[in-house]
Amino acid sequence: MAEPRTEETRENRRTSGPNDPTPDLAGVRDDDMEPHAGLRYVARLFKVLALLILLLLIAEIVLQLWRAGLNAVPTLLVDATQMIVLGALLWGAGDLALMLIESNHDLRATRILVGRLNGKVQRLEAMSFGPPTPRPGPPGAPAPRPGAVGSNVPLPGATPPRDGPP
Repeated sequence: MAEPRTEETRENRRTSGPNDPTPDLAGVRDDDMEPHAGLRYVARLFKVLALLILLLLIAEIVLQLWRAGLNAVPTLLVDATQMIVLGALLWGAGDLALMLIESNHDLRATRILVGRLNGKVQRLEAMSFGPPTPRPGPPGAPAPRPGAVGSNVPLPGATPPRDGPP
C-alpha cells in the first residue's frame, strides 16, 4: 500500500498518494478547500461578543456593589441572568456556525469520494466482458423497465459508458 503524502500544500492535498490511479477530472477545486472564511469570522465575532458581555457583567457587579452595596443584589440578579443567557446564546451561535462549516466540509469530502468511486466503477464496468445481465427479481415481481434506476437492463440502442471526457 502506498504511503499518503504528508506535505500540506494545496497541490498535494488534491491526491491521496503517489500511486493513486484517480484521474485528474476527479481533483478537488480550490474553492472546495476553504470557502467559509466569512462564516468563520462571524463565529469568532459571536464568541468575542459573548466574552465582552461577561466582562460587562463583572464590571456592572463591581460598580453596583460599590455604589449601592447589598441593596443592589436583586437588581444585579436580574441583570446577571439576562446577560449570562445572552452571552450563552452568542457563544452557542458561534459554535453552531463552526459546526456548519465542519459539516459542510464532510459533505464536500463525501461528494469528492463518491465522484472518485463512480469513476472507478465506470472504468471497471468498461473493462468487464459485455453488457450487464439483468438480475431476476423476487417471484411475482414485474419485469424491470429498461433504464430504470436500480435495473441492469440497458435502454434499447444505448451505448456503454466511455472512459474519459465526452
